[in-house]
Amino acid sequence: MKRILNLCCIILLLATISCKLNAQVALVKEGKPMGRIVTTDNPIDNRAALLLQDFVSRITQVRLPVVITNFTRKNDVIIGSGNTQGLTEDGFRLTTQKHQLYISSGGDKGSIYGVVTLLEKYMGISYYAPHCYHLEQSRTLTIPSLDLAENPTFRYRQSQNYALSEDTVYKDWLRLEDPQDAFVKGYWVHTFSRLLPVAEFGETHPEYYSFINGQRRPGNASQLCLTNPEVLEIITHRIDSIFKANPKAKIISVSQNDGNDTYCTCPTCRSIDEYEGSPTGSLIHFVNQLAKRFPDKEFSTLAYQYTMHPPKHIKPLPNVNIMLCNIDCRREVPLTDNASGRNFVKAMEGWAGISNNIFVWDYGINFDNYLVPFPNFPILQQNIKLFKKHHATMHFSQIAGSRGGDFSEMRTYMVSKLMWNSELNADSLMRSFMDHYYGAASPYIYQYEKLLEGALLASNTDLWIYDTPLSHKNGMLNKHCRKRYNELFDQAEAAVATDQELLNRVRLSRLPLQYSDLEMARVEQGESIESLNKQLRLFGERTDYFKVTALNERNNTPKEYCLLYPKRYLPNNRHNLAKEAEINWVSIPAEPYKIEAETVLTDEQFSGDSSKEPGWIGWQGTDAVFTLDMKEVKEITSIQCDFIQQLGQWSLFPQEVTYSYSVDNQCYNLFGKHSIAEDRSPKTKFYQAVCTVNTPVQARYIHVVINSGKVCPGWHFGAGHPSWFFIDEITVR
Repeated sequence: MKRILNLCCIILLLATISCKLNAQVALVKEGKPMGRIVTTDNPIDNRAALLLQDFVSRITQVRLPVVITNFTRKNDVIIGSGNTQGLTEDGFRLTTQKHQLYISSGGDKGSIYGVVTLLEKYMGISYYAPHCYHLEQSRTLTIPSLDLAENPTFRYRQSQNYALSEDTVYKDWLRLEDPQDAFVKGYWVHTFSRLLPVAEFGETHPEYYSFINGQRRPGNASQLCLTNPEVLEIITHRIDSIFKANPKAKIISVSQNDGNDTYCTCPTCRSIDEYEGSPTGSLIHFVNQLAKRFPDKEFSTLAYQYTMHPPKHIKPLPNVNIMLCNIDCRREVPLTDNASGRNFVKAMEGWAGISNNIFVWDYGINFDNYLVPFPNFPILQQNIKLFKKHHATMHFSQIAGSRGGDFSEMRTYMVSKLMWNSELNADSLMRSFMDHYYGAASPYIYQYEKLLEGALLASNTDLWIYDTPLSHKNGMLNKHCRKRYNELFDQAEAAVATDQELLNRVRLSRLPLQYSDLEMARVEQGESIESLNKQLRLFGERTDYFKVTALNERNNTPKEYCLLYPKRYLPNNRHNLAKEAEINWVSIPAEPYKIEAETVLTDEQFSGDSSKEPGWIGWQGTDAVFTLDMKEVKEITSIQCDFIQQLGQWSLFPQEVTYSYSVDNQCYNLFGKHSIAEDRSPKTKFYQAVCTVNTPVQARYIHVVINSGKVCPGWHFGAGHPSWFFIDEITVR
């Protein structure tokens, strides 16, 4: 009996070996082509075939023929055929049988992603960054027996990187998509203004737009009156025309414009929203009506800022896609672990209870400062798993994908991998990326990132998408931490000093630390002007060399920053006759700024390019009136107020500044008036409202009246709501 069992085992083993050998596919042997790539006339399958042909050629120097035929033979790779059971959109199966390899697709780009997986897992190719991949060349290439099926965690995966449009292989390799891959082109998000343009209807039909604070507010960023039946009919007609012009398109966004609390409060809209407990009520009511009229199409709408929380009663129809955004959350810990995140999780749980069609828009970016460390890597995987658990089928991870953005290349790599398979280990992904992308510098860069992450948590400071470096001056970016970070980067540069490509990658990744050093130097005042100028020159040279074009979402450039820095921040001729003057308020600054305002307006320190930075003093929806007491009579020739404009923060330049002077605080004379023209530029801007006199005057008291617009104008996305203006330094010379 024992001999019989041993014989059976041997027979089974031989059969298994025979089966595996029978399933192997020899593509290239000793530099000679053995197989072909058989494809279909489907454009996606053709792209997959050409991608496979290209990389087999790079490995073996042999170019396999690509053919369309019904007659296959031994060692063929057959794309577009095979078992599709259990595959979802973008999913694929790789199967070998009878010396042939089948790449079957669950739809859309499944065949491309099947080829990418074949290249990665079975041919040893890794693609880490734009035009950056690793492979081992060989004269023989054999595919082993395999049967592998994969479906993505999300059916749609979007992220950012400056090179996704430049390197199409990179985009396919990371399995990322653009809005136009799924949505009608031009109708992805914030579409109210395109579906009902204010230029066309604003003057003749203001009733189509939001009723805010007692009046209709038609404007380029205005929301719509969603209970107006004419609005529904006009948009229905336009959508019908859009789909007829784009017959293959399946999904369109019908979503609010970018602006918070600008929804319509007319009696009809308000009645629905009060019943539903949220402005989302009138929105879902409106979008559902469209979804009923086009049952074969999908309608995406935003759950964003004022519409983040779901309605109490109405449910979105199955063909209504909820694009849920967590823009107001902090990023230092997972969304389940701080108050802002838990508020979002509550909203997500609510939506998951009424919809299985959710698109999560997550943020891993500092909009105000792309080139600042943003160590949120430890939370990526936990949050992505959380989204999947709550019925998210589509995901956009918005990151600092600009050239020079904090670890831009690694962020794109990691989020793309996790959006495809949320079970991968995030730290392993980071190590793999660093080892291949930075080479011998990898251990130092890894240590730098881990120190950042630890310092952030130890500081108990929020990580916010509108942080300035100064937000972390006592935490992860304090002087001692930055000294250690720079030592690690020095070691990293030394480790790859003989390899220019690797050295460039290290230096590109060092830019956020260099920028942080410059920003901190504005307030630490420990550096000599010579040292600061040297740092500034190096930062300018490096950003120019690496073609870094934007420091923030408003496209302020490094070149502009380098020109501004010595004029604004270096202590050249800063002497202010009003330094430490006493301030007597007629109209007091807004609540968060009252205490600080007593000292910072005349401290000879100019604040940076974010109104959130300490030093800026704000008023909302009102004018500013106050008097400076310089304590003694002085001879003066100029008075200047320094303002900042950030449209995204609803911070606008005021309209006019008036200066008067007195020696006794009783009798005042006009010193001058300065008018400020409206500026609609999206860039962050500074403005100095200066008045001068040719003949010096004697003054102890300076009376300042600042007339603001008080309300955001119609063209602004805060239309109808109180606007802000901010002052930093008041300089008297």
